[in-house]
Amino acid sequence: MPDSLCASPIYQRFQQCATASPDKSALVVGDDCRSYRELLMQVDALADALAAAGLRCGEHIGVLLPNCPEFAVVLLAAARLGAVIVPQSMGLAAAALENTFTSAAVQHLVAWAGAADKLSPATLALADRGLRLSVGGSLPGWTALTAMMTADHPGSSATPLVKGELPFLMVLTSGSTGEPKPILLSQQTKILRAEAAASLYGVGAADITLAATPLYHSLAQRLLLMPLMAGGTSIVMAHFSAAAWIDTVLRYQVSFSIAVSSQLKQILAHLIASGQALPSLRCLVSSSALLDDDTKGQLLAHLQCDFHECYGASEIAIATNLSPAAAGHKLGSVGTAIPGTEVVIVGEDGKPAAVGNSGEIVCRTPMCYSGYYRQAEATAAARWGDFFRTGDLGTMDDQGFLYFRGRIKDIIITGGVNVYPRDIEDIVSSHPAVRECAAIPLLDEQLGEVAAVVVAFKNPDKPPALRDIQRLCMQSLGDFQQPRRFFVLPELPRNAMGKLDKPALRHLYSSTNRSSC
Repeated sequence: MPDSLCASPIYQRFQQCATASPDKSALVVGDDCRSYRELLMQVDALADALAAAGLRCGEHIGVLLPNCPEFAVVLLAAARLGAVIVPQSMGLAAAALENTFTSAAVQHLVAWAGAADKLSPATLALADRGLRLSVGGSLPGWTALTAMMTADHPGSSATPLVKGELPFLMVLTSGSTGEPKPILLSQQTKILRAEAAASLYGVGAADITLAATPLYHSLAQRLLLMPLMAGGTSIVMAHFSAAAWIDTVLRYQVSFSIAVSSQLKQILAHLIASGQALPSLRCLVSSSALLDDDTKGQLLAHLQCDFHECYGASEIAIATNLSPAAAGHKLGSVGTAIPGTEVVIVGEDGKPAAVGNSGEIVCRTPMCYSGYYRQAEATAAARWGDFFRTGDLGTMDDQGFLYFRGRIKDIIITGGVNVYPRDIEDIVSSHPAVRECAAIPLLDEQLGEVAAVVVAFKNPDKPPALRDIQRLCMQSLGDFQQPRRFFVLPELPRNAMGKLDKPALRHLYSSTNRSSC
């Protein structure tokens, strides 16, 4: 296809890499390895077939796929055509999928055959006049995506000129509770995010990059697109386990990856137990949830590569970076603002907070999202001037280092006094028998709310006496911070990105009549 017919910024970069190094490995998922030449041919074939079938620039494609090569092909074909990808988790219930896909005004569907039973009649009706494409098996009334990828469709003159500022991805909240917020990301925004990460961590064409989180999330999308737009190799894990992650790094000589903190804890434990080293790894970044200081310190001591921790959100991407040079003396911090990004702490009075005072973290960045789809009020409410309001609590020291304190909605207000869960969690986590914990609010008739702690022990068969943990809290916390209840679970619930699922815990223990320890 002539370049003049395809101004898609993402596709053009990928196409240029494929032209320059056609035989180089572009994408590896499990044992499936595709060269740039093979991947480009499949992307072009699918894009031509979609255009011939009537898909047009700006139309929304709901995607319900696991981590698989077809996900990447759909993503790049949509980029060429200017379509908007709306990816979702296969783990969602039918009602949540219906809610999110309806909120995103989906017109076409691409689904894993084994997950099609999660699509309600109302969800299927969204694509009554559009395309229904199946992957991983055949479905009655659906067209097999692989057939479209291999069919011979001549280039179509209907392929649009795609402007970089037009929407490309719509990342949604789960929709399982409340109203989902469809986060709009343009092609240009995705390019800026990939370039920022590449510059920050020195990633280039020589790197082999590993993605081990779900491709429906923006982190894995960045780890997929960044190498494919730079001429590198993208390795995508179908499913994460610490052993499989380490084996993948060793097998493919992975040099760069961004992993979520819960994964890094498992990887660290496996490395220590096995005595394995990762000589090919040049740079590793911790993302998503905050790493505890002990794990961070052990990673810095154990790894022979640069180790960074970043802070950000789906709406703004990376906002701060804790470099290896600073980690030694700023271990509890998530770093300083990356180039081109401003980070401010805003107090309850709506004004910038003094150094060391707690407040909401707000960020101004060229990598910001384009708003919430069809939710003008929610988009406006998330603004503080030109800054995005993260909904996170933090403090900043006099050197500009940011300290994350938790979500604003996690604040426990007891007798009119704000209690920050992180303060309680830091103390409880310091007990050698505690594997992880979470402080949550419980309703109280006298104080409004009181603090409770849900804890998981390293050895559930030999738990410590809870009075030892209570004594630790009494020694280190103020009266108003003392946990009034303790609950014990084998492990704490997490979402697909490895983040602690506090809403699930608050729901589980919404009644104080539950038995506690």
